[in-house]
Order: sequence, then structure tokens, then C-alpha cells
Amino acid sequence: MLRAIVLSHRQVEPVLAAYRSGSAEAAISPDLGLSQVRARLDANGMLFPSGESVSWPDLEEIVATPQSCFAVTAEGLHRLQLFSEATQRVISLMPTTAAPTMVLAGFPMHRIKDTDPHQDTLHKLSALKPVRGRVLDTAMGLGYTAIEAARTADEVVTIELDPGVVELAQWNPWSSELFTDPKIRRIEGDSSEVVRELADQSFTCILHDPPIFSLAGDLYSGEFYAQLYRLLRRGGRLFHYIGDLDSSSSRRVLPGIQRRLKEAGFARVVRKPEAFGLLAYR
Repeated sequence: MLRAIVLSHRQVEPVLAAYRSGSAEAAISPDLGLSQVRARLDANGMLFPSGESVSWPDLEEIVATPQSCFAVTAEGLHRLQLFSEATQRVISLMPTTAAPTMVLAGFPMHRIKDTDPHQDTLHKLSALKPVRGRVLDTAMGLGYTAIEAARTADEVVTIELDPGVVELAQWNPWSSELFTDPKIRRIEGDSSEVVRELADQSFTCILHDPPIFSLAGDLYSGEFYAQLYRLLRRGGRLFHYIGDLDSSSSRRVLPGIQRRLKEAGFARVVRKPEAFGLLAYR
């Protein structure tokens, strides 16, 4: 976990307003809303109690880039965006009203319309309740699912293909427990290959929240679903996130997903529109 001050326009805009009104200090969150400190304001910029400073031009840059998050480092301001060698796509951290989301190839990896990534995660996990025993998270991302599942599960195994995503999570304050919770086991690799190495009937619950079909078609295949079925204990449950089940894109892929899940062995597949996915029972 890279411990650094991380800011977005949501934290900085009130500080700029306070300085323009003549204030010599202001409240600000150094970690995208998780906590607050009092920072000193002077002609040079903003000074945090921990000693880090940010100039006014840098603060103006943050406000002028509302789709990005920035880390304050010894070398200066660092925009949390990188080019992924694994996917050959740009990934970045984007602020929301609460936890940030990750943007991959222009697509936010969480629902953010009328909700936020934290609430989105809770909705997905609510479809799996009770979340007990050993849990598999097939697509780690920023780790929100693994973090929340670990609050009630005995162990969470979470898989991530892209080292760039792991690096982004290390910068993200909301992902810190992903690297500190002893109940979370992280595996870097391709889920379609990693699952083959996991033991039969070794998981109580699986949460499968893959990127969209056009970016990760193999994670929607019948062969992959058969592996997930093999990993589940008898009576176990799989939640498969898809997106708004009534959207035109979901209606195109949903019949095939349901058919392949049943062909893989899942005896019962139930629509969960409130969680934007399907619940399948072994």
C-alpha cells in the first residue's frame, strides 16, 4: 500500500473557496473522504499537518481535471492514470461522491449513476447473503468486493490479471484493507487459468464481476462457468454481475449467459435486478 495524500476536485474546491474568502486554514480530506484534517493556507499554497504542501497552481490543476485523482508525492503532483501493458489500455482512478471507481478503456468499473462504488459493492454482496466460509472474487479491481466480503467470510481469495490495476489499488486509500487484511489472499493471474488450479468444492460463495463482454469474453464462456461450478460446495452460490438487466446490451447477452450457466450444472439461475445480475445455485 502506497501511503500518500490523494486528492480530487471534490476535496480541493472548498479549500480554494476558503482561501479566496480570506481564511488562513481549511478542513480537507487527505484520503478521498475517509478522514479530515486542518490544513494551513498561505500565499504559496496549502500545507498539511504531516508536512506535505501543494501549490496553488497544482490545486487549480486538480480542480480543472474533475475526472481524475492525484497523489501528492515528494516529486510533485502525480495523476493516478497509467497505461496497462497487460490490456494495452489506459486505466485511471476517477472520483465519485464516495469511493473512487476505476476507469478501463473509458468504462467505469462500478455503477456510479444514482449510487457510488461502495453502495454498488454492498448491493452485489447482498445478493449472496449470508457471505460466510471461503469466498472467491474472480475480478479484484480496486478490491472493494474482497474487502467487504472479508468482514464476514473466513477467507477471501481474489484474482487480478493486471499488475497495473494492482498498482492503482495501492495508491487508492479506499483499497488499503486489500493489502492489510490477513483474511484476503490476492492472486495475480488470469482468472480463466487460476481457477483451474483451485481445489474442487472449496468455496461457499463466488462473486463474478468481470469487465464487459467485449473486454473479457472468456470470463463469460461455458468452460469458465463449468470451472466455477466445480469450485463451489454443494449448496454454494454464484453471483454473476452483468449490469442493468433491462438494458439493450444486457438483453443481448443475458440468454446466452443463462443457458451456459445451466449447461455448466447450475440447477437454478435467478434474476437479481436490484443487484444488476444473476444468482446461480449449485
